[in-house]
Amino acid sequence: MTRITSNLSRLGPPRDRAYPRYRVRIVQCVLTLNAFFIALGHLVSTPLAAEEPVDFLQDIKPLLAEHCFDCHGAESQESGLRLDNPPALLEGGYSGPALVAGHSAESLLLKAVRRDDEHVAPMPPEGPGLSTSEILLLQQWIDQGAAMPAESIATEPRRKGSNHWSFQPIRTVDPPQIDDQERVRNPIDAFVLARLRDAGLEPSPAADQATLIRRLSLDLTGLPPTIAEVDSYLADYQDGAYERLVERLLHSPHFGEHWGRHWLDVARYADSNGYTIDRPRSIWKYRDWVIEALNRDLPFDQFVIEQIAGDLLPAARLDQRIAT
Repeated sequence: MTRITSNLSRLGPPRDRAYPRYRVRIVQCVLTLNAFFIALGHLVSTPLAAEEPVDFLQDIKPLLAEHCFDCHGAESQESGLRLDNPPALLEGGYSGPALVAGHSAESLLLKAVRRDDEHVAPMPPEGPGLSTSEILLLQQWIDQGAAMPAESIATEPRRKGSNHWSFQPIRTVDPPQIDDQERVRNPIDAFVLARLRDAGLEPSPAADQATLIRRLSLDLTGLPPTIAEVDSYLADYQDGAYERLVERLLHSPHFGEHWGRHWLDVARYADSNGYTIDRPRSIWKYRDWVIEALNRDLPFDQFVIEQIAGDLLPAARLDQRIAT
């Protein structure tokens, strides 16, 4: 700070009469810088909050795939280093292990991507390299223990939270035992009641029939029931009234319209081309195909196949080509 003040003192006075004001502004700038450096020093010395766990499949593997797999993947292993497989990543290349779990400062991989160590070849050797945020993410992952699956990871990355139930193989599970069996109308109820019991909660009272048809109609079709539909359901005292209501809503054309929206959002479909460039669009046929596919309960594998390669199917129909 003394050096800054000394350098500023060499500046000659301006050639107008605002010299005192000019000096005041310089002093204000120096004081502001001084306060900034004091605050920065305090910030650096303050312990950081606990970091969020870094997930290998979600955060690290896509990073390595973008910057490293061309030279250190399944097809090419320059310097004997392969980074798309956990055992190979831990083993490292000709220079030794690529990383030291829990110690990013000792990891050759981090030194290489930082490009600031003259004894370690920079990675990647060409191009902009990893961004500051990507390097920080890699550093955090190594310092957190560099956790990753034991098997090969040459497949596409999965969603964050790879232990999620949706990624587990299908297996038979016995429903938990519930003391109040009167509340268990199907096996799913047993799981729900067990979870409520573990949380110390009591289930809410059962909904009345008018509330039930409204909830079910909104859930399956996105529309509230008409007065006539409510009256018809309330007047049905025969066994299986609820099941018949479900079947009727599933067979409604509004079912495909409501649930097709989610898939159309993923496909980035829109009836409109935008505010300033809106023109007639002919892709509404695809929208109608998605709705119709859901309404006729097209199996999911066929649903995807026809959208990816419907035009390549043997004797492809017009609707299959539209899907593509």
